[in-house]
Amino acid sequence: MRVILATDHFRHCPESEFTRGQLLEPFERPARVESILRALEGAGYGPPEPPRSFGLAPILRVHDAAYVRFLEAAYPEWAALGRRSDAVPIAWAIRGLRSDRVPVSLDGRLSYYSFDGSSPFTAGTWQAVRSSADTALTGAAALASGDARAVFSLCRPPGHHAAVDYFGGYCYLNNAAIAAQYLIDHGARRVAILDVDYHHGNGTQSIYYRRSDVLFVSIHANPAIDYPYFLGYADETGEGAGAGCNLNLPLDHGADWPRWGAALDTACVAISKFGADALVVSLGLDTFRGDPISSFALESADYLKLGTRIARLGMPTLLALEGGYAIAELGTNVVNVLSGFEAG
Repeated sequence: MRVILATDHFRHCPESEFTRGQLLEPFERPARVESILRALEGAGYGPPEPPRSFGLAPILRVHDAAYVRFLEAAYPEWAALGRRSDAVPIAWAIRGLRSDRVPVSLDGRLSYYSFDGSSPFTAGTWQAVRSSADTALTGAAALASGDARAVFSLCRPPGHHAAVDYFGGYCYLNNAAIAAQYLIDHGARRVAILDVDYHHGNGTQSIYYRRSDVLFVSIHANPAIDYPYFLGYADETGEGAGAGCNLNLPLDHGADWPRWGAALDTACVAISKFGADALVVSLGLDTFRGDPISSFALESADYLKLGTRIARLGMPTLLALEGGYAIAELGTNVVNVLSGFEAG
């Protein structure tokens, strides 16, 4: 299996994360990739390939142009104000407030284009975000050209919480959605996206919710009790042309392989019926029992079964990294998915 990685991911290195009333070292940090690289090397995988540069055109097929310009300029504007800390939003337009006008000030725009405070901007964030999208696009291009049947795009930062014009949940550009659109633009009639991250891919769902050419299927924590709270319910099945093209499979805390694996079988049956030409997997590994911000109970060995089950779909497959924050075990869990896929 080909592995794609941009070394620019190290440029996104926030100082801290405010969560559960504490300022902590960020859970989403460069050490995640280091763990994966060590495990890949130990398993006999060669050095990852660098991504190609695709420019902004395929990104703008998914994301709003004004939003992309904002992402590019946010930290330079922040620094020009004499601020040297990470750039973070301070307010959100909730019920009863105006959300139809983009504020002029940078603080206002940081708030307007975000849905939470978990995704700061640093001096290198934009370069890392662009390279992460290129990492996914390089994998998609390999599938579209027939150069590969399976690719692991080691994307960082992740992407599945980012929507057309907002960021959050550590995500700025939606790598999986951008890759799926690239596949559609290069000959695929239909594409399926399977999101196996612990947290619902609210951004991916919102991007494709009214589309009939992309099926979005997500297995995730019940949003009534876990992040992102406001999307991911089972009754969200798509609208308009996309009616029936969105399948959410929420599970309660403590889901182990018997429960989670049953949901995976349901997801794979839906994907098979959809008749997609290619599959994009939002590969979150925060379903692991030891993950510090999640509450499922998969064991490392279960990821072998995950990879094998996805391989049985028999489709050109792009696996794009999303979450997974138990850093000591993350590399092992990734390698198990890839090994299971190759054995399947």
